[in-house]
Amino acid sequence: MWFKLDYLTIYEHYIYITIILQLSKNQIKMVNRMKINPQRCVGCALCLPYCPEGAITMSREKKAVINRDKCIECAVCYNSSVCPVDAFEIEKLEYPRSVREVFATVYKTHGQTNVPGRGTEEMKTNDVTGRFKLGEIGFSVDMGRPGVGVDLVDAEKVTMALAKLGVEFEPENPITFLMKDVKTGELKEEVKGERVHSCIPEFKTKIERMSEILDALKEVSQKINSVFSLGCCIKLNPDGSIPEFVLQTLKEKNISYYPDAKTNIGLGRPLAE
Repeated sequence: MWFKLDYLTIYEHYIYITIILQLSKNQIKMVNRMKINPQRCVGCALCLPYCPEGAITMSREKKAVINRDKCIECAVCYNSSVCPVDAFEIEKLEYPRSVREVFATVYKTHGQTNVPGRGTEEMKTNDVTGRFKLGEIGFSVDMGRPGVGVDLVDAEKVTMALAKLGVEFEPENPITFLMKDVKTGELKEEVKGERVHSCIPEFKTKIERMSEILDALKEVSQKINSVFSLGCCIKLNPDGSIPEFVLQTLKEKNISYYPDAKTNIGLGRPLAE
């Protein structure tokens, strides 16, 4: 089996499904703001385990150095204050390098969308936003993990594979903003060389295309140097039952599921009709 269902969440009107893909992951490629001052570094190596990407190593001179390609600009090493001599220094980031920092820091807000983090809250707040209507299905592709990360060129492989199926990308999602063309899913040239901690392309389509989406993601999963999990959001039938087409698709794909209770009620906002 190429994926397994991790959990299915039933809201009052919606279900949210998370599918963890079991990928035959290739070796991650060693694919910049944080800097270590070599004059201050004493070679204690205390900082090494704090980097979620393993981008800090010791040089032959017994000094800590940062792999500038692998670094995702999360600043965990700096914010941990683990360095006894304050050898970490912050350099001003310029675009497109600054993209790394925003995707790595959940409290940072994307200047273009005013949305913090790697994606949006639309899927988990659908009871109050009503973005996904009856007969539609929403997806989130949560790419990358601590210690793994994801190159945006690999994220582009996923978005381009999905664009061929005519999906509607979430306009407030930062990955959508980085696209040169939402009809093709291609990203802007200047960001293709960037690497991030994680990103979450989001989109919706007709519920009848669920099987096609799963097949397309299965195929593209073999072409990327990262991992991803897949979330699905479907509006329940008026009687509270799960649409039969969804159940049949899950059965055909050999995906088991069970109810859970992961809920975001959207305090202060009215329920969507």
